[in-house]
Amino acid sequence: MLLLQLLINGLQVGAIYALTAVGFSLVFGSTKIFHVAHGAAFTIAGYIFYMLTVKAGAHWLVGLAGSTVAVLAFGVLIDRLVYAPIERHEGSFFTVFVASLGVATIVQNLIGTMFGRGFVSVSTPLSKGVEVVQGVYVSPLVGISVVCGIGCFLALHLFLTRTHVGMALRALGENRDLVRAYGLNPRNLSTLALALGSLLVVPGAVIAAASSGLNPAIGAHVMLISIAATIVGGVGSLVGAACGGLLLGMAENLAHWGLASQWSEAITFVVLLLFIIFRPAGFFGSAIKT
Repeated sequence: MLLLQLLINGLQVGAIYALTAVGFSLVFGSTKIFHVAHGAAFTIAGYIFYMLTVKAGAHWLVGLAGSTVAVLAFGVLIDRLVYAPIERHEGSFFTVFVASLGVATIVQNLIGTMFGRGFVSVSTPLSKGVEVVQGVYVSPLVGISVVCGIGCFLALHLFLTRTHVGMALRALGENRDLVRAYGLNPRNLSTLALALGSLLVVPGAVIAAASSGLNPAIGAHVMLISIAATIVGGVGSLVGAACGGLLLGMAENLAHWGLASQWSEAITFVVLLLFIIFRPAGFFGSAIKT
């Protein structure tokens, strides 16, 4: 029964990882920006939800709306105030990376100063597990995680494939000059990519706040998982990022079956290392021919 319980827990965590990884992959694939501050957006969303629902006593819908507005604003502002000026001055890939890392560090320390360094959580009736068979407990959050993951991914897929703006966003990563030739502004599309990528962390952050809890350093863990899932799934593939996130979430939980708890995070990088050695293109990536 322990194995079944770990599989169920892994499904919930994997759905969260899948959404955050898709958000990171969308930003990187569209803008070629290594958006390290993606994890900071997750942290902001979770703590805004915690602040509004627990500290202010607001309804969870108000907390969800507040988290959504906060991360959208974060995505737009980091693009306009940090990435755009660097690109105007023809800053290198490494310059953008360092700037993004700096933003993530600032966010982590600000949240730590405001809310403390320990774990916080949001208690809801949905967090309580129900015994479905002897020794196996399932909370409604498991189903919500899976439904949110599938729903958000399908909505994003339809947006990218069925709308002119979505198709332009996909083209942005391939040829900016072509996008400009069609009368579209690459800068505005980059801002849209950052906003959408940030928006995708909201369900995972809210579910994490109501289940495992939050701490100021959670953004760093989310960022590492997002990078690993993107590589495992294949750089540039949103489907691959989703599959990679699900795989890593399952692997992280199944590690508890035969290993000590401190090894759960290490399993993520064992999986990543195996893919780098034996399948460097990932699930859906294309091998580079020389």
